Amino acid sequence: MLDLKLIRQETDFVKEKLATRGVEAAEIDALLALDQKRRDFILKSEGMKATRNQVSDEISQLKRNKENADDKIAEMQKVSKEIKEMDEELTELEAQVQDKTAHLPNIPNDNAPIGLTEEGSVELRKWGEPRQFDFTPKAHFEIGEDLGILDFERGAKVSGSRFLYYVGQGARLERALYNFFLDSNAKAGFKEILPPYMVNSASMYGTGQFPKFTEDVYKLENEDEILIPTAEVPLVNYYRDEVIPEEKLPVRFTALSPAFRSEAGSAGKDTRGLIRLHQFNKVEMVKFTKPEDSWNELEKMTNHAEDLLKQLGIPYHVITLTTGDMSFTAAMTHDLEVWLPAQDRYREISSCSNTTDFQARRAHIQYRDENGKLQFVHALNGSGLAVGRAVAAILENYQNADGTVTIPEVLRPYMGGQELITKED
Repeated sequence: MLDLKLIRQETDFVKEKLATRGVEAAEIDALLALDQKRRDFILKSEGMKATRNQVSDEISQLKRNKENADDKIAEMQKVSKEIKEMDEELTELEAQVQDKTAHLPNIPNDNAPIGLTEEGSVELRKWGEPRQFDFTPKAHFEIGEDLGILDFERGAKVSGSRFLYYVGQGARLERALYNFFLDSNAKAGFKEILPPYMVNSASMYGTGQFPKFTEDVYKLENEDEILIPTAEVPLVNYYRDEVIPEEKLPVRFTALSPAFRSEAGSAGKDTRGLIRLHQFNKVEMVKFTKPEDSWNELEKMTNHAEDLLKQLGIPYHVITLTTGDMSFTAAMTHDLEVWLPAQDRYREISSCSNTTDFQARRAHIQYRDENGKLQFVHALNGSGLAVGRAVAAILENYQNADGTVTIPEVLRPYMGGQELITKED
């Protein structure tokens, strides 16, 4: 959430920055008008409460003097009624101000490419050369179905579209990947967490999914429980409403969890395969840092996610997203995209973002600086990595002409030394 004080004091700056994210200046003006009305109500309410206190003192004095206080009592009752009505209206105004502020995205970093669409994202670097096949490469879902390790048909029968079964060697490959990711993250200093897979609305608000994206999640009927869209939500909210001891910073968490996405608005996109599912596994990375360290920590997080792909031997590139394409909470985002031969293009496998103090302000996560003053931490998040998309990348990049798939060397210890994925019986 943005600091309302900043919006008041640096209005033109905020308007200019948020315009690059599609926010109209009129939205800021409407928020500030409500905020001014709220502040005026507070002043008026405080004045009336002072008057009520004065009248109460006068009534007490009259009673002590055994004088008639009926007129003063009537006056106080009238003032009290007006104060109650004003406080009710003030509560409503405060809710409106809070809601409008909560719908504003984060202010983008000056180095984020400006653009309202994905066009204009900047390629930072590229690693690995796409493999040249002496046969026509198949899509990962064809490979998986032919080998009998991915069963989309039964997934759809049992759960609906965009669900699947991993079978045999497919399930083992998925397990090998997330264990490799978790082990690598632990070696890099991330503390492994096994988080809850359902969270409450306050947690979704803290990380910025609510109130703007309430239609994009799965919620239990008549319960304040939401299936997590990413482990980022329970990891960031671990310290919600807490003060992190300064000596603990930076805090680094990693977690494997399922991610549940309704994929609202994605009709017709990636309807086959592992790219866009309603349920998938993801290994997440989250950091809490001091503000002055967060940009360096973003580069470290991105480099670590890259190292996972390098060890897997999968070509990728890193792009910095435009202001209009990055997530609602991000000030800047680096996307890692892996090469998929069948699509002849790069596809996202990780987004590493610095949310600055945006999530920490919403979730009220602070630390006490060297002067003893409370400050908001900076929160960062990134996929390390999306497991299903890693499976897709391996199947396509390591496929063989005979239909088998070579297992990347780094994963073989996790698969009992197995070197090839062959057709399931």
